[in-house]
Amino acid sequence: MIALLLFGLFFLLILLRIPIGISLAVSSICALLVSIGTNGLDLIADIMYASVAKFTLLAIPFFILAGVIMEYSGISKRLINFAQALVGHFKSGIVFITVIVAVFFAAISGSGPATVAAIGGMLIPALVKNGYKKETAASLVASSGSIGIIIPPSIAFIVFAVVAGDQIPVSIGRLFIAGIIPGILLAFGLVLAMMYVRWRNDHKKAKVLTEDTKTEAEIAVTTERASLSEVGKSFYQALWGLLIPVIILGGIYGGIFTPTEAAVVSVFYGLFVGAVIYRELTFKKLYKIFVDASVQTAIVMFIVSTASIFAYIITTEQIARDISNLLLGLSENPIIILLLINLILLIAGAFIDAISALYIFVPILIPVVLFFDIDPTVFGVFMTVNLAIGLFTPPVGLNLYVASGISNSSLVEISKAIIPFVVAAIAVLLLITYVPAISNFLPDLLKID
Repeated sequence: MIALLLFGLFFLLILLRIPIGISLAVSSICALLVSIGTNGLDLIADIMYASVAKFTLLAIPFFILAGVIMEYSGISKRLINFAQALVGHFKSGIVFITVIVAVFFAAISGSGPATVAAIGGMLIPALVKNGYKKETAASLVASSGSIGIIIPPSIAFIVFAVVAGDQIPVSIGRLFIAGIIPGILLAFGLVLAMMYVRWRNDHKKAKVLTEDTKTEAEIAVTTERASLSEVGKSFYQALWGLLIPVIILGGIYGGIFTPTEAAVVSVFYGLFVGAVIYRELTFKKLYKIFVDASVQTAIVMFIVSTASIFAYIITTEQIARDISNLLLGLSENPIIILLLINLILLIAGAFIDAISALYIFVPILIPVVLFFDIDPTVFGVFMTVNLAIGLFTPPVGLNLYVASGISNSSLVEISKAIIPFVVAAIAVLLLITYVPAISNFLPDLLKID
């Protein structure tokens, strides 16, 4: 009864387009009232406060602030120029540029929507100029931006470690390193998807040339190879941005600072680069930076606090245990169970954001993971990849809305154009799920526990 009320009301509110945080709060409060009466209301403030009053979660507002600083300080522009110098001369150079810059910026911001917002304004028009349809361009940027929650530093990994930490020990540092190869694989898969889209369009246009004189423009415009000095100059200009993930990860694994302290360091480094090196940060921009970062942080923390009430009910009402037992009763084959978990997460990710999904599903799935002795690092990675795919999966993929606004494309148009990228991403997801070495190779090589 409580489970039906909790999940039923939550998904009903989501379908009615009520914001995630409010949907979580309303469904949780109603479930508490039915379960323990008005005494449940006394628990709400305590649960919400306890959920955000954790030192580890301090990394979230600072990484958000660091990402906004990078957006305003001109780092993304210089990363694009460097990528242009490296691969801009290839036939599909603009595609490589988009994905490469997304990976670079993902390693700075740790956020999918922030990555799309930072690079979309420049790269979507560039893709359109090179002959791609605007909905295809928006789809590539939206899907590439999802790498932001996989490549370290990742806010999703921080939240996963906090939520899962009550049942199994999970190292944020190990998760960060474990996300590198899967993030690169996802980037490669998206490039292949775009190559397929390009080939399909080229094939259609070849037919049009023989049947109709009204032809579209060629898809790509090749450019001359940049000289060695131009590559060197663009590298030097982008170097300060490229050093950010090196400083963050090097500091963490060198034992200089914790992931939370690394977030603070990234903020001060970004301010220094933007104000002293690039000299693009002004007091007017600083005001906008702090306002944007504050709004984003407030949204995330509100979701964390309301999702914690939802997770509390799932645990105390034994809903997590019952659903876990249901899953285990379906099959004892780990291959089938992992496939079911992926299916559940893919569907959930299409409707709710990553942080909410982590708070809802980690308590449910951890017992299953423990039963099959699945490595918690591998579980954290493939769960995060699932939710990354959700960022650009209709109907509620947040990256789609950001890309739609930038490209002036309708959500319906982008939803059709995104299909090849979703298929490619799912193929990569299955590879990561069933080949644990993909996630564990780098952490084991570097002996990170």
